[in-house]
Amino acid sequence: MIAETPEIPYYAVIFTSLRTDGDNGYGAMADEMDELAKQQPGYLGIESARNELGITISYWRSLDDIKNWKANTRHLVAQKTGRDKWYEHYKVRICKVERDYEF
Repeated sequence: MIAETPEIPYYAVIFTSLRTDGDNGYGAMADEMDELAKQQPGYLGIESARNELGITISYWRSLDDIKNWKANTRHLVAQKTGRDKWYEHYKVRICKVERDYEF
């Protein structure tokens, strides 16, 4: 699904990853993080796709909202487990969206 986003500006967190083999609890935690993110102030939506390379983009109203999400206690557990168990490599990019349009 394509996320519905508000009028600009807003922010995007682009999480690009290469997974390790096996699920190892990843699917359950991903579902939990999706539900938890929806409860966070400033959360606007998410888009995600995975083949060999995974790309997840979450949308936020402000940089402070992103900072607060990153520091969420349960999200910190998911981040550590990701580094230890689920990802061979990942990269995070935070961008200010200054223009968007759609068809």
